[in-house]
Amino acid sequence: MPLQNRVTPTGEIVATTHRGLFTGNRGIIHDPATKTLLNKRWSTPAWITCLCEFRGWRRPVMARRSWTELFFLDEATAFAAGHRPCFFCRREDAKRFRAAWEQGNGVGNVSAKAMDAVLHRERLDRGKKRLHALPVPLSELPDGAMVQQGEESFLVTQGRPLLWSLAGYVRVERELANPMLLTPPSTLRAFVAGYRPLLHPTALD
Repeated sequence: MPLQNRVTPTGEIVATTHRGLFTGNRGIIHDPATKTLLNKRWSTPAWITCLCEFRGWRRPVMARRSWTELFFLDEATAFAAGHRPCFFCRREDAKRFRAAWEQGNGVGNVSAKAMDAVLHRERLDRGKKRLHALPVPLSELPDGAMVQQGEESFLVTQGRPLLWSLAGYVRVERELANPMLLTPPSTLRAFVAGYRPLLHPTALD
């Protein structure tokens, strides 16, 4: 039976047999004896996105009382849920993201801790995923942004929405009536400033 460790764009953590392109964590939120999640869904405001392979290290999933291994379909999904690149295993990506985040948000010399504080306010609303109004029409959102309509999440590429699923993306031939922004606004501004998240291959078909 698959473990409950796959993150959706809304930040929910579900069980699935599908693999993702990235791992990451929000601190310790599991019981290693049972390999099940605790009631809490984060234990630190540093929500990071990591490489699934790094220096050949092997780590049994949910087997230690250490950080809880979470998995994401792709980087756009991780960003939508409120995560950012790790400064350890993804140092160059993290530096590029920070530079774009600084440019897009009009700040300088920002620390990871300061970014985490902003992201934490933007991703949560009384413990649940915070949705934001679109700052521009959907067709003008940068590639990699994600939006929510009803119970469905969508990735925006080339001004058009792709329906998100645990297995990948599916093209849709319909307009979204009143979508809300999933990607934190400060992250969206980093996209506008030039950072491009890595997308699942189904988004590029």
